[in-house]
Amino acid sequence: MIRYIVRRLLWLAFVLFVISVLTFLIFFVMPPSDPAVNFAGRAPREETITAVREQFGLDRPVPVQYGLFVKRFFLGDEYGWPGFGFSFTTRTPIRDSLLPRAWVTAQLAIGASIVWLVVGVPIGIVSALKRHTMVDRAAMGFALFGVSAPVFWLGLVSLFIFWQKLGISPGTGYVAFSSDPVGWATHFWLPWVVLALLYAAFYARIVRGNMLEVMAEDYIRTARAKGLSERRVVFKHGLRSSLTPIVTLYGLDLGLLLGGAIVTESVFNIPGLGPYTISAVFRGDLPVVVAVTIFGAFAVVLLTLIVDIVYAYLDPRVRYT
Repeated sequence: MIRYIVRRLLWLAFVLFVISVLTFLIFFVMPPSDPAVNFAGRAPREETITAVREQFGLDRPVPVQYGLFVKRFFLGDEYGWPGFGFSFTTRTPIRDSLLPRAWVTAQLAIGASIVWLVVGVPIGIVSALKRHTMVDRAAMGFALFGVSAPVFWLGLVSLFIFWQKLGISPGTGYVAFSSDPVGWATHFWLPWVVLALLYAAFYARIVRGNMLEVMAEDYIRTARAKGLSERRVVFKHGLRSSLTPIVTLYGLDLGLLLGGAIVTESVFNIPGLGPYTISAVFRGDLPVVVAVTIFGAFAVVLLTLIVDIVYAYLDPRVRYT
C-alpha cells in the first residue's frame, strides 16, 4: 500500500509539472499580446513597457521565466504563499481575492455533492431493485429530466418558484457562516439543489446499471442460497461492489466543481471563482486567469490522488495493477 501511494504521489508531481508548463506556455509565451503591454495599460510608452519587462523578468529567456514562475508559486512571493502574484487591472494581490472566493466555491461544491449523493444513490438502488416497475420508470424519468435540463434554466425557474412565488428562499447572494449560520444555509440550499440535480440524475443511472450487473453475479446467488436475508445480500454484498466506481466519479466531479461552478454562481450571484474568472477573462487579466487555472488543476489532481488511495483501500487488487 505504501509503495502504491508513493507511485501516485510521483505521478501527481509529474501531472502538476506538465500542467504548469502548459499553463505558462499558453498564457505567457503563445499569446500574440505581450503581458507587459497588458500591465502597462492603454497606449503605453515603449519605456514603460521595457521597465515592466525588466521588473517581472519578462525580458529573460523563456526557461528562466518559467523557473521564476514555478518558484514564486511553490515558495511564495512578497504577498505570501502560494505566490499568485497580483492583478494587472486591480493592482491588488491575487491571493487575497482568490482564496476567499475559492472557499465560497468549496462550500457550494461540497454541499451540492452531499445532496447529489443522498438523492442519486438511493434512487439508483431502488430503481435497480424495482426493475420494470412504475418506481423504476419514475426514477429513470427523473434521471432523464436532470440530465437534459440546463443548469441556468433550472436556476432561473427555481428562483421564480421558490423566491418570487412561494417566498421560501431569500433569493440570490451569499452570507458567511460565521456571521449568520441560518442565513448561510437559507441562501445556499437552493443553489445546492439546482447544482446537484444534474449529478444526482447521472449517479442514479450509474448506480442502477452497476446494481443490475452485480445482482446477477454468481456470488449474489450463492449468498441467497446460504439463506441470508435479502436486505443483507443487497447492502453487504451487492451495494459495496456497485458503489466502488462511484468513488472515482465523486472525486473527479468534486474536483471540477472546486475549479468553479460558473453557471450556478452567476445565476445565484455567489461570489465564488466563477464570476471572478469571467471578469478576469473579459478584462484580459492574465495573472488571475493563470492563478485560477493552476488552482483548479491542483484541486482536480489532489482529489484524484485521494480517490485512488480510497479505491485501493476498497479494492486491494488495484495496488498491484
